[in-house]
Amino acid sequence: MTKYHKCFQEMLKENKDLFEKFKVVHDNFAQDRTKYKDEFNRVGEEVVTIIKRYENILCGHSENTGYAKFSSTLADKFWVEIRALYPRIDFVGIK
Repeated sequence: MTKYHKCFQEMLKENKDLFEKFKVVHDNFAQDRTKYKDEFNRVGEEVVTIIKRYENILCGHSENTGYAKFSSTLADKFWVEIRALYPRIDFVGIK
């Protein structure tokens, strides 16, 4: 298992309740953006904060050792995993 995939699985496992709640809200938002927009943004903000924390854990050591290009690729792959599960994650906070 790759490092980014392992970090992704760990993030989901350690925050299982929040990510399950977000999945429901995310799917509802996909059906009706107007009705679920506020809840999607509120729960999504918590989720994005956790995702960014894990992204920093994943990439923080690489950037400090001179592998910044590798670090950005690693972060991109991590976000691909997230977007595969939550395709509308990028809409969090958009008004």
